[in-house]
Amino acid sequence: MTGSRLLALGHYQPSGVLTNADLAKIVDTDDAWIRSRVGIRTRHVAAPDESVDAMASEAAAKALAASGLAAEDIDLVLVATCTATDRSPNTAARVAAKLGLRAPAAMDINVVCSGFTHALATADHAIRAGSATHALVIGAEKFTDVVDWTDRSTCVLVGDGAGAAVVSASDEPLIGPVVWGSVPQMGNAIRIEGEPTRFAQEGQTVYRWATTQLPAIARTVCERSGILPADLAGVVLHQANLRIIEPVAERIGAVNAVVARDVVDSGNTSAASVPLALSKLVERREIPAGAPVLLFAFGGNLSYAGQVIRCP
Repeated sequence: MTGSRLLALGHYQPSGVLTNADLAKIVDTDDAWIRSRVGIRTRHVAAPDESVDAMASEAAAKALAASGLAAEDIDLVLVATCTATDRSPNTAARVAAKLGLRAPAAMDINVVCSGFTHALATADHAIRAGSATHALVIGAEKFTDVVDWTDRSTCVLVGDGAGAAVVSASDEPLIGPVVWGSVPQMGNAIRIEGEPTRFAQEGQTVYRWATTQLPAIARTVCERSGILPADLAGVVLHQANLRIIEPVAERIGAVNAVVARDVVDSGNTSAASVPLALSKLVERREIPAGAPVLLFAFGGNLSYAGQVIRCP
């Protein structure tokens, strides 16, 4: 095999929904303020006993069922998350146990919001190297556990959920080369730290970095895959904020692409946002099978990673 491909997708969101009107009851904000600044209407909130690994397992089970593979076929599990509370067993091992996988390599990857695209690249590399044949790649977050509900600049942003992909060996490379990196000197612009652990960010710093620096990097992702931005059928950016997604997508030059805007209904779900949004687009058949789609995520650590995939 000379490459890998996305075989199937799945996603999961908790049943609890928090609207802007609900938020207005607990913090000084309102629907107009939130929508004008971040474009979000609703976000899903996990129940107190609903864990990151439980949500990851739900999304992974759907992706596995859609792939036509058996549990014993999976030999690698990668979970991108920054909100798992336990160090061991890691989230990937718990997902593997819940799904009855036989003996996979199981690793968590913490690159915050760009975790899924980092994990997807890692799975692609493992498959190309012959270390794996079928991988489950999952992004899952319970971000509402780490938000400060008294801070209206951050609590309006976040939601919970999970998205998953089955990635398999392929005769041709249908997942393009990754372009990834970070700006470690500016890593403190997004933080999840302290006791109790809380999410905080320098919003204007992140906004300026994302809207000015990332479009050129995203165009490089397309160039490495031999795709012109105008030929993209879809663009799935990290669902951080509609005020970032729309100008970045425009500056990439993907004039004919469907641009994912799942942030409006799901909020910022960090590492879950790209697979969650992509899975919904595929489920609604908004992008044809085999069409090129740019996946590009960015955020915590001021890290970024992207690749062009062919839609399953």
